[in-house]
Amino acid sequence: MNHATLKRIIFDQHEVIRNTRIIPRRYELDPEANYVITGLRRAGKSTLLYRVVQDLVEQGVTWERIIYINFEDERLADFSVNDFQDIPLVQNELSDERGYFFFDEIQNVEHWEKFVRRLADAGERVYITGSNATMLSREISSTLGGRFFPLHVTPFRFDEFLDAKQQAHSPAALYTTREIGRIVRHFDTFYQLGGFPESLRYASPREYVENVYQKVLLGDIAARYNVRNVDALRVLMKKVAETVRTEVSFSTLHNTLKSIGFSISKDTLIAYLGYAQEAYLLFNITNATAKFVEREGSPKYYFSDNGLLNLFIVDRETALLENEIAVALYDRFGTDLHYAKSSKTGIDVDFYLPEAKLAIQVAYSIAGEAREREISNLIRLAKADTAIKRLVIVTKEEEENIEQQGISIEVIPAWKFLLTLGDGGNG
Repeated sequence: MNHATLKRIIFDQHEVIRNTRIIPRRYELDPEANYVITGLRRAGKSTLLYRVVQDLVEQGVTWERIIYINFEDERLADFSVNDFQDIPLVQNELSDERGYFFFDEIQNVEHWEKFVRRLADAGERVYITGSNATMLSREISSTLGGRFFPLHVTPFRFDEFLDAKQQAHSPAALYTTREIGRIVRHFDTFYQLGGFPESLRYASPREYVENVYQKVLLGDIAARYNVRNVDALRVLMKKVAETVRTEVSFSTLHNTLKSIGFSISKDTLIAYLGYAQEAYLLFNITNATAKFVEREGSPKYYFSDNGLLNLFIVDRETALLENEIAVALYDRFGTDLHYAKSSKTGIDVDFYLPEAKLAIQVAYSIAGEAREREISNLIRLAKADTAIKRLVIVTKEEEENIEQQGISIEVIPAWKFLLTLGDGGNG
């Protein structure tokens, strides 16, 4: 590749990094390690690298040693694996000292992993990002040879959203009436519009999220996987959004699409769902496997950010509330997160974490009939699994402690649950 063009790309990126205001995130990177950073598009992966660059410059590293290349730059449209060799050559032309290499969305170039492994083997410091979970696949991890730490980045969690809004949320603030009022107001925005960092800059965050969704759908899924029936993919995502809060089988989704004129095979439908998960658009949780659940059951799907879910649904406050709790729990506990449902025992609990000894129901309100329903489900689970230490009902705004049949249940508003999850999530 032409070295002058490559240098121009690098220096243009330097200017972008210089002018970017960084909002601190919860991620801490080991300064001696190389990283593969993955996550949903626009979740903040690049900004995380910008912070690393700014820190290096503050420590005295010259800009000429910073080799930052975004592989979504249109000037790199024809970049191929053979062009990788020009990158270290350009770095040597810019500085006599070792460089720091930052590669954004490097998965756009086939066989990238062999190049970055070569840099790591040579003792170079390398950071790479990508918007696809295949970057952490067993095959690629084998090629990288353990030279890189994996890091998954999500859109803002609620505490980070408050930080970005410069809203205090210390333990003391949670006891202050005025601060609580402000936190609740911010939560009302957050659980409706989601936590994409850049969306906070815009008067219409929904339009920004819509643009992100289209980029993920058409670029990270349809184009990457050569999806032939994009309309079916679009409708499938809408139907999945309508199932949030309930388990759903592949057969049910397949029949739903077929009934409205989309005759894709069940295998194709399963593949589409897999693509959406690879692109971090969706995640799923499964029915817990335990003595009181007779079968694995069908998965429950959630969207990785509430702003995405809210593109599809109208007046479904409980779905948004549960999706946000699911996102926070999945971020904290990963695949240890399950639901528990059994027709045999009558158990029907939204979130069940056997390892953390935690069970959670989500209800917009427990007024009226909902109260007995939510309490009874948790009590049934507690009696079936006596190791459970913490039972919680997350609501929009109600808060109390319930004692029934010798079992304690916390009722806690969602904003407080999210802010204290790190403190009490393990029971």
